[in-house]
Amino acid sequence: MTDMQTIEHGTEWLASAGLRPTRQRVALAAILVGDGRHRHVTAESLFAAAQRAGEPVSLATVYNTLKAFSEAGLVQEVTVHGSKSYFDTNTHDHPHFYWEDEERLMDAPGDHLQITGLPRPPEGAEVASVDVVIRLRRKAS
Repeated sequence: MTDMQTIEHGTEWLASAGLRPTRQRVALAAILVGDGRHRHVTAESLFAAAQRAGEPVSLATVYNTLKAFSEAGLVQEVTVHGSKSYFDTNTHDHPHFYWEDEERLMDAPGDHLQITGLPRPPEGAEVASVDVVIRLRRKAS
């Protein structure tokens, strides 16, 4: 895709959620979805990608933008441990593999996943979602 096509794709992605296309949002959207592929990013990795692309955005802006994208339903936040979150552009329900030694998140096939017997939620509550993160590490030789 050309740079103009990635920018257009990012702008359309923002418009699909009713988000105002600010310069920073368009730049980050183009990096995230401009080529039409799904990505798993952290705020830090998206900030680094923006820096490589010559986009003048601060890390705080990246955090705020990812939060806005998440609240608008454009990305899914996946927490792998207390303070580390990844943002997935594939917002359909699906499990993830997390490679502990590489600190890398990737989609896992969900065709054999079965979730049964969830605990009953407390009175007045309902289950909003179930996140499945399967932690992996390389086998010792």
